[in-house]
Amino acid sequence: MYIDLVGLNHRTAPIAIREKLALNIIDSDELWQQFRTRGAHGIVLSTCNRTEVYIATDKPGDAKKTIFDFLNSYLDTQDDTLLKHLYMLDSEAVVKHLFQLSSGLDSMIVGEYEVLGQVKRALEIAEENKAVDLSLRNIFQHAIRVGRRVRSETDISKNALSASSVAVDLAIKTIGDIEDIKMLVIGAGEAGRLVAQVARDMGVGDIAITNRTHAKALGLKESLGVTAIDMQKLDEALVECNCIVTCATVPDYLLDVDDVVEAMQKRFGKRLLIIDISVPRNVSPDVGRVENVFLYNIDDLSKITEKNRKKRETESEKAQLIVLDEMVRFKEWWGQYKFRPLIRALTNKAESIRSAQLEHAMKQLPELTEKQQYNLEKMTKAIVTKILNDPIYAIKANGHKHPDYDKLVEDLFKLNTEGNE
Repeated sequence: MYIDLVGLNHRTAPIAIREKLALNIIDSDELWQQFRTRGAHGIVLSTCNRTEVYIATDKPGDAKKTIFDFLNSYLDTQDDTLLKHLYMLDSEAVVKHLFQLSSGLDSMIVGEYEVLGQVKRALEIAEENKAVDLSLRNIFQHAIRVGRRVRSETDISKNALSASSVAVDLAIKTIGDIEDIKMLVIGAGEAGRLVAQVARDMGVGDIAITNRTHAKALGLKESLGVTAIDMQKLDEALVECNCIVTCATVPDYLLDVDDVVEAMQKRFGKRLLIIDISVPRNVSPDVGRVENVFLYNIDDLSKITEKNRKKRETESEKAQLIVLDEMVRFKEWWGQYKFRPLIRALTNKAESIRSAQLEHAMKQLPELTEKQQYNLEKMTKAIVTKILNDPIYAIKANGHKHPDYDKLVEDLFKLNTEGNE
């Protein structure tokens, strides 16, 4: 079994590139249909700061080609400019990367907690779409456990920031007086809920939420005590509010230059702060050129969070030690898992020989009682088990040390490992 990863993130690609590769893994039957037609087991992790595709295959080299074919087909692109922003990992490097990611070590905001839920959700969605095999399930479940362990044994997530909290903090610093903030949150998903909750907790009193599905905005109105605005009245809200935070999952811009210019004319030159934390972006970058409009995107927030990274260096070192410890545990499991088909082929062949020989011997013996037959069956199984104990232990203990160990065992016992997964 081979595990490969192809992806890009906030370190390797700016938002203009990341949004081209943003995948909606929740509501896209087509995405998973294309995945399954390639006969691959895989998990897609797509957030505002990264898109990663994990695939498990039986042959080395197959996974990366499968991932590229899937991305080019689903996104309908042959854009070679994407290639220079992608990273490609395989085998243990994939696992270590995922462990670090779940621990918050690979995030734009070190220690942020949301990524752990995103990893868990990515696994759940892939399982719902029957795209996961045992190896990927175990790797992701192990990564989730690592993320929880890091957060319980270190302070890396203590008072941790998030994109939502950084956005609210930026709004307060830019506008100056928290009582003057009239905030509109566009998007009522998890990110929108977090923005509204953080803003409310930090003392912002005037918060409104709008969403394409008005019922979701009404749900947050009930739970957070904010105002719910119908999306049809967005143009009016742009005039009334002085801080817009966008975090909706939509393929096209919700706000373009014409929308904002029209609103600014009615605002009589009053400043408007727009913070777009969505990928793909909700706001056209050209909006930033409109006079008295201050536009920030998710990459702009990364510069603000550098202080957070430095503060968490000590906790990051502790977290890295936990990741290394968990990698040792993983290698022990992987060493055994990798040779499951080989061990199963060996035990199946031994059982086939045992049962055939026993059946032949029974025909040569006088008629036995049911108890005698049972005892004979039990004795022959015990003999085979004892004979196989040492070879199986040797395979588990030494197989990972020698690259051709499995082939040697296959030749030695004349095994066929196909169909023994």
